[in-house]
Amino acid sequence: MLPKICIKQAPVDLDELTLAPSITEKRLYYNSNDQAQIERLKSLLQPASFSDIRLRMKQQGMRSGFACLLYGAPGTGKTETVLQIARATGRNIMQVNLSEMRSKWVGESEKRVKAVFDRYRNFVEYCDKEPILLFNEADGIIAKRSTNAAHAVDQMENTLQNIILQEMETLDGIMMATTNLTQNMDSAFERRFLYKINFHKPDCTTRLHIWQSMMPDLPESDVAILAERYDFSGGQMENITRKATVEHILTGQTPSLETLIGLCEEENIVENRPRIG
Repeated sequence: MLPKICIKQAPVDLDELTLAPSITEKRLYYNSNDQAQIERLKSLLQPASFSDIRLRMKQQGMRSGFACLLYGAPGTGKTETVLQIARATGRNIMQVNLSEMRSKWVGESEKRVKAVFDRYRNFVEYCDKEPILLFNEADGIIAKRSTNAAHAVDQMENTLQNIILQEMETLDGIMMATTNLTQNMDSAFERRFLYKINFHKPDCTTRLHIWQSMMPDLPESDVAILAERYDFSGGQMENITRKATVEHILTGQTPSLETLIGLCEEENIVENRPRIG
């Protein structure tokens, strides 16, 4: 069932939302500690639980908005986790394109950021369940603010960050952000994220489950070899699975363990390649 939408003076643009029913269900695997934190997050975002939590926080004079940071290595499932939580809790997603918020014109970037939160407030008001405001790959937004903003660009970045911090302070909904980098995160952002979940690279047992889910026809002995030998993220294993599928289509033959090991070694080269510059 689509969310309830009321139209007052202006229509709500549903094209800006990823609707929960449109999200394809996908089984994700995590290390045990990560799994427990994600299940807790999913539980508190269930509509009945979330409404009760917000009510009690308001009664105690606390901020009722909810902000969560998902951080960790690339390919560990941060963005897909947000999608699956949205699907499981029936919440639509408003995803922010950070590159589109910046403008070369003085004052325009600030207007765009404010407009994002204004539109999100409309969605919160008009949807029957609070949607998720998603800042994907938010590295540039949550980085430390410049303490010597002599240049116009630095001043603009500081202003944008200050606007987002103010909006988080008065947030009446759900905001999630994903990032691969937290070493340079501004302490003001760190305080405003109520939950911070670290996505670790999968351990050997988790890698076994991921390989089995992606290649269900692969013999268990081959799965064990790949899981033990290669310390890959889920995203890297998906890359290898896709390349193995291409090999199968081109040759008509199921890739052998030797072929899969070769694909894994290619992925290792990409991961360990030195940076240029």
